[in-house]
Amino acid sequence: MDQKKQREELSQEIRKKILDKHVKGKGYKTILKQLDVPVTTVAHIIQKFKIHGTVANLPGCGRRRKIDDKSKRRIIRMVTKEPRKTSKEIQGELQAQGTSVSDRTIRRCLSQSGLHGRRPRTTPLLKTNHKKARLEFAKLHVDKPQRFWENVLWTDETKIELFAKAHQLYVNRGKNEAYQEKNCSVKHGGGSLMFWGCFAASGTGCLESVQGTMKSQDYQGILERNVLASVRKLGLSRRSWVLQQDNDPKHTAKNTQEWLRGKYWTILKWPSMSPDLNPIEHLWKELKHAVWKRHPSNLRQLEQSAHEEWAKIPAEKCRSLIDSYRNRLIAVIASKCCATKY
Repeated sequence: MDQKKQREELSQEIRKKILDKHVKGKGYKTILKQLDVPVTTVAHIIQKFKIHGTVANLPGCGRRRKIDDKSKRRIIRMVTKEPRKTSKEIQGELQAQGTSVSDRTIRRCLSQSGLHGRRPRTTPLLKTNHKKARLEFAKLHVDKPQRFWENVLWTDETKIELFAKAHQLYVNRGKNEAYQEKNCSVKHGGGSLMFWGCFAASGTGCLESVQGTMKSQDYQGILERNVLASVRKLGLSRRSWVLQQDNDPKHTAKNTQEWLRGKYWTILKWPSMSPDLNPIEHLWKELKHAVWKRHPSNLRQLEQSAHEEWAKIPAEKCRSLIDSYRNRLIAVIASKCCATKY
């Protein structure tokens, strides 16, 4: 008899036949052969009838639950109201209310309800004025035609560390291999480089490394060398292209603003504290992971790797980010101006 058949629950009809044959004096082995039921099951059915007077399943079978539905709802309400509340804290509150339950059971209850422990996402601190500006920006631009976004040159700066915290938090190693070089990370960083970059719907533009601390004059020099070159490279409309930049002090400095006015470029008015509205953040993340995978050992190698990996980012990736840009604006409006998943 195969295992699958053994695990199947016997029908009431089979159970009654077992009992009828037993009453007629048939032995366990005879019943086994005639009904093709394990002898242990035959014995169990007959013994159940002798004790309980029935062959049906009895109520109360299975392991008793450690927590009732009312306590489950109470736990879920606690966590929904205060997501940072720990299972130990919940356990203490329940005990104070007369309910004794382990923190392990609490974690299981939350998991079964779809509430899992996760690291909180890092987001900017949005004040009332920031939220207002984000909402105004989203509402003003949500109905812009797609060709408008296709002619925006998105810009930003980012820092890439030479020995950054590994994007993999774990290594697979043997018991006595903890200090092998391949299984270790560098305790102290070996420096970092700042990069300015830009992109548009048609692909990535120029990327330039920044030596030392960037001041407003340095920023103006970067724009002078790279903006128009990128506009030409990416095929943006000379008459309708738009420059996007955030509100970093170097960008909003008085002399930078005067310099920009002399260029007669169209500048996209940008809401502060809104990295989620700049799609270049996705490219920075992709660039950093690509550079770290190459394991540069000095700043020169890091700079070379960054330029090479930036050039490898496919145009399709850039196009996808811009094609879905309206969704970012909708998300800001829907979230009441809070930080979004983008």
